[in-house]
Amino acid sequence: MRRLRAGRATTRPTSDRSAYGFLSPWLIGLVVITAGPIVASLVLSFTDYNLLQDPSWIGLDNFRRMLSDDRLRQSLWVTFVYVVLGVPLQLGLALAIAVLLNRGMRGLALYRSVLYLPSLLGGSVAVAILWRQIFGTEGLINQVLGFVGIEGIGWISDPRTALYSIIALHVWTFGAPMVIFLAGLRQIPASYYEAAVVDGAGRWQVFRHITLPLITPIIFFNLVLQIISAFQAFTQAFIVSGGTGGPSDSTLFFTLYLYEKGFGELDMGYAAALAWLLLLIIGVFTAINFYAARFWVFYDD
Repeated sequence: MRRLRAGRATTRPTSDRSAYGFLSPWLIGLVVITAGPIVASLVLSFTDYNLLQDPSWIGLDNFRRMLSDDRLRQSLWVTFVYVVLGVPLQLGLALAIAVLLNRGMRGLALYRSVLYLPSLLGGSVAVAILWRQIFGTEGLINQVLGFVGIEGIGWISDPRTALYSIIALHVWTFGAPMVIFLAGLRQIPASYYEAAVVDGAGRWQVFRHITLPLITPIIFFNLVLQIISAFQAFTQAFIVSGGTGGPSDSTLFFTLYLYEKGFGELDMGYAAALAWLLLLIIGVFTAINFYAARFWVFYDD
């Protein structure tokens, strides 16, 4: 018995070493690729650093500088408008398409794949360039308007409409939340709908009192993911505006302004501080969503 216990005691450290050995690639990646840069950016946010000289400690000066930065306020306004308008419109369209697909039409797999494609391509440079051509002065939108006798405008060159053109691109990439909504709709028991029809409920009543409450966890999940994604939007604004955030800073997203400071002006210390401000904003919005979820998200249990 003593020998058996001793054998077990001697094999346990070996098993632990083997486990850590298999986990070592992930642990190294966590420290080197994720945790290390996060800590480095936090330290750099308190420094004056331009990539050409060693960082010099300046304390909270970068954060005080934000209070008087007019372009930062403009970038925050543009980003908030993009999030507040783009996310609800995208989720509303995704839910509407998912409800239509959930009716059991033929060729569902094909429709689902085709409608998912915009989510795969929407964040690419090629689609952003195509979008700039479509909404350009001589683009497809103005050509269609010309056929019906309406004079078009430069949608992406006019400060009044440039941001809304990018919001339209965001709404167009509804495929990912649509697939998630469709999966959630497929989990609702058919007996609920059958009972509602027997009671004489109409389509709107069924949707409002059965479908909508039962998919509120899916709505919440998509809402959190899409808000985080919208705050990080960069490629569309960079390509459509030519990397300037124009015209007149009407498409100056927060991430684009951060990029300009960090890689355009080599003001890496201030850019790191901006990155932490973005993290704080996303964290606040996420916390608000989780707090508000208790009042409108319905769970079966």
